[in-house]
Amino acid sequence: MSKPVHVIGGGLAGSEAAWQLARSNVPVVLHEMRPVRQTEAHKTGSLAELVCSNSFRSDEWETNAVGLLHEEMRRAGSLVIWAADAHKLPAGAALAVDREGFAAEVTRTLEDHHLIEISREEIDGLPPAVWESVIVATGPLTSPKLAHAIKTLTGEAELAFFDAIAPIVHRESIDMDLCWLQSRYDKAGPGGSGADYINCPLDKAEYEAFIAALLAAKKTAFKEFEATPYFEGCLPIEVMAERGPETLRFGPMKPVGLSNPHRPGVRPYAVVQLRQDNALGTLWNMVGFQTKLKHGEQVRVFRMIPGLEKAEFARLGGLHRNTFLNSPKLLDASLRLKADPRLRFAGQITGVEGYVESAAIGLIAGRFAAAERLSALMSPPPPTTALGALLAHITGGHLSADGEGAARSFQPMNVNFGLFPPIASAPQGKRGARGLDRKRALAARALADLDLWLARPASVAAE
Repeated sequence: MSKPVHVIGGGLAGSEAAWQLARSNVPVVLHEMRPVRQTEAHKTGSLAELVCSNSFRSDEWETNAVGLLHEEMRRAGSLVIWAADAHKLPAGAALAVDREGFAAEVTRTLEDHHLIEISREEIDGLPPAVWESVIVATGPLTSPKLAHAIKTLTGEAELAFFDAIAPIVHRESIDMDLCWLQSRYDKAGPGGSGADYINCPLDKAEYEAFIAALLAAKKTAFKEFEATPYFEGCLPIEVMAERGPETLRFGPMKPVGLSNPHRPGVRPYAVVQLRQDNALGTLWNMVGFQTKLKHGEQVRVFRMIPGLEKAEFARLGGLHRNTFLNSPKLLDASLRLKADPRLRFAGQITGVEGYVESAAIGLIAGRFAAAERLSALMSPPPPTTALGALLAHITGGHLSADGEGAARSFQPMNVNFGLFPPIASAPQGKRGARGLDRKRALAARALADLDLWLARPASVAAE
């Protein structure tokens, strides 16, 4: 019998990691501080308690990235998805669950497994040195003492408290008949070409209508524990607009240094810029557009911008307190902390968003830790799969070997098809049908590659 792997945190990621370890015949001690010490959001002491929505989002795998992630996790023996399927509620194409039944199922299954010991205690610092293998899966509400210990180990600047995020748009949904590529004053920055931004022009009437809609739109109200002071460097765009109607024209929407090739000689009144957000060039970030507008309002208001009338959003903006690692810089390809490789990280603290994404990283971390405990090696899931695409996002796998490009711009992300390597030949046909065909092709490739990965021996003996 090998020594146990210690998993800190009994949320979705920690529960999934513990299950993957146990089903690989590796003993586990799962440390959960609730109900000894509750958080501001949790209500019970159950493992895998859902603190917000009861939806795991779309379960349709052929054309939806999170549905594809569901299917991949089913095939990989996920406890979280099995329990969700066992307690699902009517919700159309979504996988919604009875939250109490779901959490009770996960808790009972883990409590009943002979290789899993559940320890109800707060880990208030770095794990003791005698714990040779640890998975930290504590989520955005990490115990303050543990967060401080991690910050001390990694460096003050490397454990981010994320205050504001801007929307991210799928590149193929931007109308380039209205927009154009250009950097301000044609300046080429590090690794740039001088045409590194997509520019969306507004005339005076369009700008004034946009400002009016922005100010009138409904904003999200935050719980007290999520409230955080605004920093001048990342003010929500609607807060900037409240300072005066011209504020944005002298801020993130300033038109200077740009010329619209579609209307030579006519200077735009204002410009919205988008910056490439991933190495594949499939996702583009709305520069300076961090916001606390409600999600439906974001879609409505931001589609008023010329060129974004049919924008598809990989992620919408938000403002909230969130603790996450600068993972591409701090973690290796198997989710180990470079500064202390006995520590692995999983779940939302690694820089993924969403229930399913957090559990998915728990699944991967559990498999990596199990192989290591059994003195074996495990290849990561292929980057063409949803599991592999998420792993590549948080470890900088799509970028250069040093990961520095990812580390500079890393932000939490839900799974989406923009994280997948493009398919070799793009589908032809009408725009809408072409997009669906592309997603189907990506999903079919993902499941074929996943099945090959799962069919390989679980690990190859280490030398």
